[in-house]
Amino acid sequence: MYVILVYDVAVERVAKVLKIGRKYLTWVQNSVLEGELTRAQLEKLKGELKEAMDEEEDSVLIYVLRSEKWLERQELGKRKGGPEWVI
Repeated sequence: MYVILVYDVAVERVAKVLKIGRKYLTWVQNSVLEGELTRAQLEKLKGELKEAMDEEEDSVLIYVLRSEKWLERQELGKRKGGPEWVI
């Protein structure tokens, strides 16, 4: 399945949430990651995020698509993140 993860967390947890997300997905823009995951990987990711976040203050959205072929992404402006940023 193809997953898009969007998060809005307190500044003191941003780095931790990003680090968790990057273990599973590709960073594409500030607070946005995406990529292919198995159901088990998605559940593990959700568990790690729940431990890192304050559910009273933080928000994480996870969009699940059957596959990347069902996704059309259109970009405007400067491209951020993505695999080409890896050295």
